[in-house]
Order: sequence, then C-alpha cells, then structure tokens
Amino acid sequence: MPKSTLVANEDTPRGFAFALAAYLLWGFLPFYMKAVAHIPAVEVVAHRVIWSVPIAAAVLILLGRTQDIKVALRTPRTLMMGFLTASIITVNWGIYVWAIGAGRTVEAALGYYINPLFSIFLAAVLLKEKLDGLQKLSIALAVVAVALLAWETGGVPWVSVGLAGTWGFYAFFKKSLPVGPNQGFFLEVLILTIPALGYIAYLEASGSGHFGETGMADVLLLLGCGLVTAVPLMIYANGAKLLRLSTIGIMQYIAPTMIFIIAVFVFKEPFGIYKLAAFGLIWVSLAIYSVSLLRSHKARRAAALLTTG
Repeated sequence: MPKSTLVANEDTPRGFAFALAAYLLWGFLPFYMKAVAHIPAVEVVAHRVIWSVPIAAAVLILLGRTQDIKVALRTPRTLMMGFLTASIITVNWGIYVWAIGAGRTVEAALGYYINPLFSIFLAAVLLKEKLDGLQKLSIALAVVAVALLAWETGGVPWVSVGLAGTWGFYAFFKKSLPVGPNQGFFLEVLILTIPALGYIAYLEASGSGHFGETGMADVLLLLGCGLVTAVPLMIYANGAKLLRLSTIGIMQYIAPTMIFIIAVFVFKEPFGIYKLAAFGLIWVSLAIYSVSLLRSHKARRAAALLTTG
C-alpha cells in the first residue's frame, strides 16, 4: 500500500499525540479565560489576534511555507475567503471569552457538544449530503435539547447556539480556503491585525486599556493570549492530517467534556434539572452520531478493500 494512502486512512501515534494535546489545551482554556475575565472580551480577542501573529509566522518560517502566504496575499479570492473565515472566528472567540467571564461556561460546553451535529446539518442543507436515520435522530435530539434550554431561560440559549453556529460555519468555509491550515490561520490573524491594533491603540490612548496601565500581570496575561490561541490550533492542524476522520470525530468530545466538568465542579455554575435533561439528550445524540460515524467509516473501508483487492 502506498505510504500516502496509509497516512490518509490509518491513525498514527504521532497524530493521536498531537490531537490529544490540542484537545487537552482547549479543555483547560476556561481557566485562562477566567483569569482575564476582568478585561472586556473585545479587548481580549484583539490581543489574541495580535500576539498570535508572531507565533504563527515563526511556525511558517520553520516549516518553510511563507511562499504560500505571498501567493495568498496576491489572490483576491483567497483574501476574500480569508476575510470571511477571520470574521466568523472573531465572533466565535468573542462569544467564548464573554461566556467564561460571565459565568456561562456550561452553555459554552453545550455549544461545542452541539457543534458536530450542526456540522452534519450544514452538510445536508448546503452540500445536499444525505443523512442516514441515525444522523437525523441525533440532530432531532439536539434540537429538543436546545428547546429545553430555551424553555428554561425564556429565550434562545444564544451562547450555545452562537458557538456551535460560528464554529460550524467557520469549519465549512475554511474548507474552501485554498491554503493549508497553518497558512490559513496566519492569513486570518494577519487580516485581523489592522483593526485589532487600531482598537487597542484607541483603548490605550483613552486610558481604558489593560496593556500596561493596570500592572504587569495583565500585560503577561494579554501576551499569553497569543500562545493559548495559536499553539492548540496549529498542533491540532498537524494532528488531524495523521488521523482518520472517525478518530477525530470521537476525540472532539474531549474538550467540551473538560469544559463541562470545570464549569460544574470548579466554577460551581448552576446546573438544574433542565440543563441536566438537555445535556442528557446531547450525550445520547452524540453517542448515536458516533455509532453512525463509525458505521460509515467501516462501510467505506470495506468498499476500499474490495476495490483494491
């Protein structure tokens, strides 16, 4: 079997280690976001953008992939797609940072649990992909879970829906960005740098910023936003290439599970009967989705063996 085929269809220990590291870093991220909760979410997002640029640039230089960025900057379609994905991920980051600071980490966890189900829904609606019975059932259960939370709160649980929706659309449009994941991330933060710098300059000039005026602790925390943003994304990008889609599909539950545990048992956020019922429905729907994912993978593998055999 050719080496490229093996890498594409089989898990590798290196890929598993990369993906696990990324999901664990994302799982612990609420602690960092709690540490910057006294800083407005928009300011935190601006610093996430700015301090991600040198880290992403250093990775591309080490990989020798800077030429891809030069080509992208000269291609209007790539720039437009980069602007679109950059805008969507900015909204996602903003919702997440705000939710942790506002004591709504449980809703954030639910949003990332819903995300894979929203992604297959998007594929069905926008790409006309056919859903099997298990996938339809899993989506229906997720809708019921959201409806339960809406009933409890008297309105749409916009943190959960917003995070699932923005990440789902980000992943959907990211596939159309004709550069690699590391290059795409650098392009996105590069596009966002000018408005982010402008906003921070305005805050510092007006005396309402937190980069220097409120002590060295805030400076270090804001500088660290680049690390906690860029490092997991780039580790994940490299790990995903060395794992099967079904493996990534199962491993993506690691981060929201950690976020949920931190929210309930560390942050002591309220977790009443409606939230319990909603999460129960989501966990059941994800179990059903996982069965469907593994079943379809086995079917494709069997078909591939018949074709090559």
